Amino acid sequence: MTDDDMTILALGDETLSKYYDVVTFGSGVLLLRMLERHVPDLILLDVEMPDISGYETIKRIKENQETSHIPVIFLTSKIDVESELEGLSLGAIDYIFKPFTPQLLLKRIEVHLLVESQKKELVSFNNNLLEMVDAKTQTVVELQNAILKTMAELVDCRDDTTGSHIERTQRYVGLLLNALIEKGLYKEETSTWDINLVLQSTQLHDVGKISIRDHILLKPGKLTDEEFEQIKLHTIYGEQIIDRIKENTTEHAFLHYAKIFAGSHHEKWDGSGYPRGLKGEKIPLLGRAMAIADVYDALISERPYKRAFTHEEVVRIISEGRGKHFDPVFVDLFLSVSDKFNEIATLIKPSPQTH
Repeated sequence: MTDDDMTILALGDETLSKYYDVVTFGSGVLLLRMLERHVPDLILLDVEMPDISGYETIKRIKENQETSHIPVIFLTSKIDVESELEGLSLGAIDYIFKPFTPQLLLKRIEVHLLVESQKKELVSFNNNLLEMVDAKTQTVVELQNAILKTMAELVDCRDDTTGSHIERTQRYVGLLLNALIEKGLYKEETSTWDINLVLQSTQLHDVGKISIRDHILLKPGKLTDEEFEQIKLHTIYGEQIIDRIKENTTEHAFLHYAKIFAGSHHEKWDGSGYPRGLKGEKIPLLGRAMAIADVYDALISERPYKRAFTHEEVVRIISEGRGKHFDPVFVDLFLSVSDKFNEIATLIKPSPQTH
């Protein structure tokens, strides 16, 4: 409590000290010094004081981040509306006119302290609510990851020629998309992406292989034309599988990306790809990125019907496919990060082929 009238200070101290811890000051300067060491729950502040006024004192209180939250009630003998409005505009929560009655002083303080207590409870509740939301969000993310990982592992179990293909292509696509974003290309589309979900979703690009018959999928030699037509259907099957998953979940964002990867990663820039023969920018951006990642990994990997190409050979082949098989933009991005592709391929080596 701060007032230069010792009678008011004495009355206030006598009234309040029965219920609260009270500290009194005869000037705003002394109050501000105390606030450097202690933060009270509430301040009673006289408007008219000789050293600095109550208005100047509350300005300093509200300007200080450490004290700005403290509720301030003005004590004043001025009854004009302008003075009251000025104090409220500076951040005071109430006015008590002097001379006050002890009962009124107690009741006003009781009400305001109750309001402050409820505000603190609300802040605490909101903080707890945010923590609950964060925990729930994390649970959803973990569930998404579990679905993606499980489905990807099913593909790996069926197609043992992949040899960590899913993990490598995920990293390759990450390199290409990060380079795309850093250069500000296709900015309008990339700004809508959740890049973490996009990269997680790459794991399902070959999920349609689950529906391909074993004698074709696991054939140890080169496929016939008819068998290759069956293999090409894994893109359509992948979209259908993802659609069925979407029917049983309300969280579709990661499945949206997954369906794009599954259905478009074998399209070619010149329109000669499959399953729909899309051409140029009609091919989804994510499909164009995966096309390079998928081809790079297929070429560096040994197959029963082919040797593993060297990194340098693959770089040449992809360069030659610029504007034919691949989006020229992505070929240029690939060339700028191809050494990192090689690092990934060296770090996560394809498994030896056994058939």
